[in-house]
Amino acid sequence: MRFLKEFASQRFRIALCGAIAILLSWAATTCAQSGSSIPAAPPVFREVTDEAGRTVRIPQPVRRIVSLAPSLTETVYALGLEDHLVGDTDYCDYPPEAQKKTKVGGGINPSLEEIASLHPDIVLVTKKFNRLETVHALETLGISSYATDPHTVDEIIASSKRLADVLGAPEAGASIAEVMQQHLSNLQEHIGALPPKRVLFVVWSQPLISVGKGTFIADALRRAGAVSVVDSEQDWPQVSLEEVARLQPDFLVFADSHSDSASPAVEALATLPGWSIVDAVGHRRFAVISEAVNRPAPRIVSAIEDLARQLHPDAFGEKPKNSKGKMEKENSPPSQRRASHDSYSPHALEGYLTIPGGQACAH
Repeated sequence: MRFLKEFASQRFRIALCGAIAILLSWAATTCAQSGSSIPAAPPVFREVTDEAGRTVRIPQPVRRIVSLAPSLTETVYALGLEDHLVGDTDYCDYPPEAQKKTKVGGGINPSLEEIASLHPDIVLVTKKFNRLETVHALETLGISSYATDPHTVDEIIASSKRLADVLGAPEAGASIAEVMQQHLSNLQEHIGALPPKRVLFVVWSQPLISVGKGTFIADALRRAGAVSVVDSEQDWPQVSLEEVARLQPDFLVFADSHSDSASPAVEALATLPGWSIVDAVGHRRFAVISEAVNRPAPRIVSAIEDLARQLHPDAFGEKPKNSKGKMEKENSPPSQRRASHDSYSPHALEGYLTIPGGQACAH
């Protein structure tokens, strides 16, 4: 009798466990079915004001970036966000790894089809370099764009920091800004009390084009202990040789991506008709620095430091490498491609020579 009771009790427990298992299985199936019917959460956007004054809605988080300017590509790499960079322009050549990214054409006329195929969360543009038509076309495609527009070295630092925040890397932006400010402060300690050298920054030699006083390049010259002899409200004024001869700059400054190729071309300047009336040419007082000076990106500080050392070697306990006062560059950029400028307006130069007889540069 006791055995029968235990057997019945055991069968009851087995039946109960089976019922519980069936109930749990049914509940799981019901949850799965109901879960599949719940709509996905809507995408999250953040509204920011870019440097062109536009209110921009940016998907969060930013996972896919397209850059339409070399300076912006450099900044993305400096922030450590290169894995999120899915496309850039034909002229984005620094760092060298940027050349391996998917190319979307030039900054002036990029391929909208190529950009759309990359499904970017955001396209980075500059106000002066890229066209407004490109921005409007991106808007039509439902693609967000963010514009930068720095005009001074301080604004380049602030712009890099803001961009870092927009891209979700505020700590990296703060760190880069701090390093840039520290380098500039150290440089000021060396040359701050010295009289500035009067220089002519040569953008193009024939016709002769320099920089106006409102450009970030002119500000970079000032940071390097120099002042442009060209006092113009235009960003890229054309200057006559007669005017240069009247102004007689202490140095001529050129930007190039590779100093070894630049030196012979700069030397050849003395043989061009008319240039002999410029004392700095006759005495070979040239300074050749990295094309980084042409790009409003964190690397511009290295170009400023390089120029300061060439113009004021004694302040750093250094001596010119030759009797003519031209110091050899210490850190040539690894890029072997042509330099590119991304600060011209679309209606300005389509390309330019950073040195006489040198390589053609495009934005």
